Amino acid sequence: MDMNDANAAAAAALEARLLGHIPLADAMDLKIRRYTGDEVEMTAPLAPNANDKGCAFGGSMASLLTLAGWGLIELNLHTRGLDCDIYVGDSRVRYHQPVWHELRGVARFAEVGALDSLIAGLRERGKGRVDVVGEIAGDGRAAVTLTARFFARLRP
Repeated sequence: MDMNDANAAAAAALEARLLGHIPLADAMDLKIRRYTGDEVEMTAPLAPNANDKGCAFGGSMASLLTLAGWGLIELNLHTRGLDCDIYVGDSRVRYHQPVWHELRGVARFAEVGALDSLIAGLRERGKGRVDVVGEIAGDGRAAVTLTARFFARLRP
């Protein structure tokens, strides 16, 4: 893992939670490789995520990017002491080329200051939303891209 100690500990705890509570994440053999605060990188090997042609299954790639976006928000809010329910409200996945190797998805906030706006909404109204973008690398360009809007609500 390429992270400082606090980020590494938070990412390891989230990875364990994902693998223990989301059977799909476990079946995909999902791993959190990097969390910087601004980005989350998750990976999954090709073998359990291959389709009938031997390249990556579209559903696995969409799931990896959705989980990476969700994880980015969860890690940021958790490290700030905010206990929230987070869910994807809208997303669009575009497939640009097949992926014939390990799935490596990176998620980041769509705009600078997006996290601050989300936190302000949570503190003022108990809820907020944030846009996330993600991509899985292909041969020289993004093979798959995600744009998603996530919603968060403070738990009582």
